[in-house]
Amino acid sequence: MATRYWIAALPVQSADGSSIAAAKTALWGRLQDSISRHSFDTPLYRFTVPDLRPGTLDSLLALSDDLVKSNIFIEGVSHKIRRQIEDLERAGGVESGTLTVDGVPVDSYLTRFVWDEGKYPVNAPLKETVASIQSQVAKIEDDMKVRVAEYSNVKSQLGAINRKQTGSLAVRDLSNLIKPEDMVTTEHLVTLLSIVPKYSQKDWLASYESLDTFVVPRSSKKLYEDNEYALYTVTLFAKVVDNFKVHAREKGFQIRDFEYSPEAQESRKQELEKLLQDQELMRTSLLQWCYASYSEVFSSWMHFCAVRVFVESILRYGLPARFLSVVLAPSTKSEKKVRSILEGLCGNANSSYWRSEDDVGIAAGLGGETESHPYVSFTINFV
Repeated sequence: MATRYWIAALPVQSADGSSIAAAKTALWGRLQDSISRHSFDTPLYRFTVPDLRPGTLDSLLALSDDLVKSNIFIEGVSHKIRRQIEDLERAGGVESGTLTVDGVPVDSYLTRFVWDEGKYPVNAPLKETVASIQSQVAKIEDDMKVRVAEYSNVKSQLGAINRKQTGSLAVRDLSNLIKPEDMVTTEHLVTLLSIVPKYSQKDWLASYESLDTFVVPRSSKKLYEDNEYALYTVTLFAKVVDNFKVHAREKGFQIRDFEYSPEAQESRKQELEKLLQDQELMRTSLLQWCYASYSEVFSSWMHFCAVRVFVESILRYGLPARFLSVVLAPSTKSEKKVRSILEGLCGNANSSYWRSEDDVGIAAGLGGETESHPYVSFTINFV
């Protein structure tokens, strides 16, 4: 599937009293013939734009000023949703699904575009149609921000828990490293947990018994070791805990506060399981919403493109509407040839609002490409 398309509109000139429809059909035939002979690898499709309500020239000029900016916004929202879909599928370990509009793949929706008159009446003022599209897309974007924030919040909570469980011994949660038999707690005795730098373990073993006179001899046992630290137990009389901590800190050993509680450990386990379930439910729900919303935004975007083609063609070629709009997907190596074909089919048609001495300036005003062309043309990118 191509991800970059041109939407172009060529002027239709009727001669010998032929109808605009007949002239349009003839121009379509010449374009098909030229593409097949000189750029056969370029997909070419009709892009059917209905006979919309043009309004006044002033209203069209005012509208054209906003078309490019609005297109950037709508295209940007579609890309945000698409990237969110990719992220969610990657997080779920599933392959990317096909993006569709009402079950039709998005590329087919573009190349077989049909105006939805039920949603956008053709006799409505263009300004209202554009405003309706912008409002709908803006609402979807706002909704997405809220939904993504909620999902990200759960991910952040899980990330914090994971960091506590997998980080350095100096900061991580120790509960899953400690067994009941590792801890001694009586009326007079208590077991402490010491975080010893990895390369200071010999120093710890040689000195911990002398850090206070009430330390139980040979009571220290290594429970775990990571890249930086080792976790040791030490048992001593409860009355000297504070003094022992001070002396241990002076030697570079960190005593971690820890109270073994099976109930607390079970509570943390249940909290983690619930967060994991919440995350998956929210990921699935958000993914479904993104698929549906991408369909809605993409459909709105294509209707917006149809309005843009109509407005730019009227401003360039004049009234009544006499243009042939098409969709092409040329390869990079074919672009120059396709541009030449399109230019060759333009003839000398120019609207009274298109003056050759400042083509570039007007092209920018009409939302044209950076490079000026004697026909309406703009590019849309799916990704």
